[in-house]
Amino acid sequence: MSEERFGEFVLVRRHERGHVAELVLDRPKAMNAVSTEMARSIAGACAALGEDRDVRAVVLTSSHERAFCVGADLKERNSFTDADLVRQRPVARAAYTGVLELPVPAVAAVHGFALGGGCELALSCDVIVADRTAVMGLPEVSVGVIPGGGGTQLLPRRVGAARAAELIFTARRVEAPEAREIGLVDVLVDEGRDREEALAMAARIAGNSPVGLRAAKRALRLGHGLDLPAGLEVEDAAWRSVAFSGDRAEGVAAFNEKRRPEWPGE
Repeated sequence: MSEERFGEFVLVRRHERGHVAELVLDRPKAMNAVSTEMARSIAGACAALGEDRDVRAVVLTSSHERAFCVGADLKERNSFTDADLVRQRPVARAAYTGVLELPVPAVAAVHGFALGGGCELALSCDVIVADRTAVMGLPEVSVGVIPGGGGTQLLPRRVGAARAAELIFTARRVEAPEAREIGLVDVLVDEGRDREEALAMAARIAGNSPVGLRAAKRALRLGHGLDLPAGLEVEDAAWRSVAFSGDRAEGVAAFNEKRRPEWPGE
């Protein structure tokens, strides 16, 4: 396993054998509150991971024992002028879109508080694994703003429009069992096992064709919200991008020869 730092508050661990990378939020003294510096580092780490063809799955984790991420750094924001806030907006937005636009499957491992931007970072992943300590929510309207890291768009895609409206308008927190019940969390595990389960899931994902994984994620993301005929066109384009690949040929051969595939990744 290799480690690489992106600024002071973001760490990337690459598990070479399993083609899995961890994107670790590592600002424990602030419960991973996302400062301007941290946002810039998240975006940079995501760009590097997206370009690394050896990475087939990413797990978004936290180094803090009691929190995944408590959202934007409001202490920093309190010192901002209006002009500062305008300048910071593209930096903050790039952090969330960086996670959202990872070309490989992303799994969030959530424990403790995942509030505001922390919840939005989890929502930007494809699958959310949480342990029973997880508390999630989008409290932005309670401090005079709105969820600005994708929350107003990603939450209704997970839990439905009416449920998302209730959660955003009331700014209430959702504990792990309810989060699982309403679909905000996909997998609920015992306390302290979120990272372990997320890494195990990522390893299962990464055992599959890297070409197929990227194409399948692209089709899922681009097709969501389209009418069925348009969505099927997106799927067809993705299929055509993999149908004549080396991975497809290897996958079929390995199936017929009853062996594990050796993916060429092209």
